[in-house]
Amino acid sequence: MKVTMFKSKLHQMVVTEANLMYEGSITIDQDLLDQAQLLPYEKVQVLNITNGQRLETYTIPGERGSRVCCLNGAAARLTQIGDRIIVIAYAEMTPEEAQTHKPRVVVVDEHNNPKTVLNYSQPATSFSLETGLNVK
Repeated sequence: MKVTMFKSKLHQMVVTEANLMYEGSITIDQDLLDQAQLLPYEKVQVLNITNGQRLETYTIPGERGSRVCCLNGAAARLTQIGDRIIVIAYAEMTPEEAQTHKPRVVVVDEHNNPKTVLNYSQPATSFSLETGLNVK
């Protein structure tokens, strides 16, 4: 049996572009993909904090250092430039793998610069988002 676990995410990304005429996907600065341990062409879920829309697509690497976050194709209709979003990926694991898995979160600022990198630890109930530290 496999379980689907939260793998990693980019939190509070700002949409910098929307390209309706592209075939689809989300273009993200390769540096940010690397920090969040997201692969090019990996399936992701995009959660729009601004308007509540949710969609699934895949990542396309953008120019390093550009801080680009561009929704392409049909996804461009669900977002506007300036919207805040979360880009999240999941992974299939055995229950044994899931016991030791540590999701990675990259929180960015209003310019999509990494502000905080968090590695959750097990059990999830002992994690404090404010400090990134385990609490008892």
